[in-house]
Amino acid sequence: MSRAIDSADQFTVIGENIHTTRIVLRNGRRATTLQDGTEAITFRSSEGGNRHLTVPEHFKETQAYEQGQLKHFMIAVWKGVHGDAEERAEGAAYIEYEARRQIRAGAHFLDLNVDEVSHVVEEQKRSMRWLVQTVQEVATVPPSVDSSLPDVIAEGLAAYDGALGRPLLNSVALERVDVLDLVKQHDTRVIATAAGEQGMPNDAKERVANVGQLLEAVLSRSISPDDVYVDALVFPISVSGEFGRHYLDAVKTIRDEFGREIHVTGGLSNVSFGLPKRRLINETFLYLALEHGVDSGIIDPIQTKVRRALELDTESEPVKLAMSMLMGEDEFCVNFLGAYREGKLD
Repeated sequence: MSRAIDSADQFTVIGENIHTTRIVLRNGRRATTLQDGTEAITFRSSEGGNRHLTVPEHFKETQAYEQGQLKHFMIAVWKGVHGDAEERAEGAAYIEYEARRQIRAGAHFLDLNVDEVSHVVEEQKRSMRWLVQTVQEVATVPPSVDSSLPDVIAEGLAAYDGALGRPLLNSVALERVDVLDLVKQHDTRVIATAAGEQGMPNDAKERVANVGQLLEAVLSRSISPDDVYVDALVFPISVSGEFGRHYLDAVKTIRDEFGREIHVTGGLSNVSFGLPKRRLINETFLYLALEHGVDSGIIDPIQTKVRRALELDTESEPVKLAMSMLMGEDEFCVNFLGAYREGKLD
């Protein structure tokens, strides 16, 4: 195996964090209670001072709130779309704060997703339009317009003014090949996922077969291979010890079969969901993914550092334990979790 890149500068970071599923804990370090009893999330203004994104009363009736979670980007988007003048400014400032953070940390695209805002499509479209317009006011990199609904993607791409360069469309799959029409219409780059027509793939072989079939449709439309980012789909290792290998084997085969002109990416932090020491797991998995041929990742660049992954000490005990787990050699993550409980992963 050989890496598709030689340095961190060659790796394309798709900043994943501006997403309405994201949470902070109500008792976490970013949450606070103001003097009047209002709950809020603390953030920094563009001038460097502290600001607060306050929690609207109706959000306290949600399941996430009752479970001790605050869906902070959902709150910010809701304020930006539905609030009064002060709330709209507050929501926009919060989104702008995160956009700047992601860009400073090295994002080349900002992935924007509003799927959880509402089950009403028109509400999702309105929210995506506001989010794209808000982000492009302060960003220096283009958006990655991300939705499970083609109509919402179309709305986001139409709202983008193009000033920051060509955007990324996230995503096209076998179940919705018609989304490729938007790629041509808006001159975008595109994430092509390994999902099948009937759902998620079961193993590496299905991933590769789905990607091959989808790439035929992509390339038949005269879309340049260099504009294609293949997402081989990462699932949590806590669910099945085979999931890490499925992704890595698929990446290697995709590289072998389709060459180096296409890009290979994925939501790499998905692998650590539900486990402790997520940074260790994520950067170890990134190291392995780089060895197998990825040259891009849908990651939070504030938490996961490509340069750190490239320089990983593969002889250290924590990294060895993480690698063993990610390669499917630690059934049910028993050894990794045991080491964590014993304080051996610090």
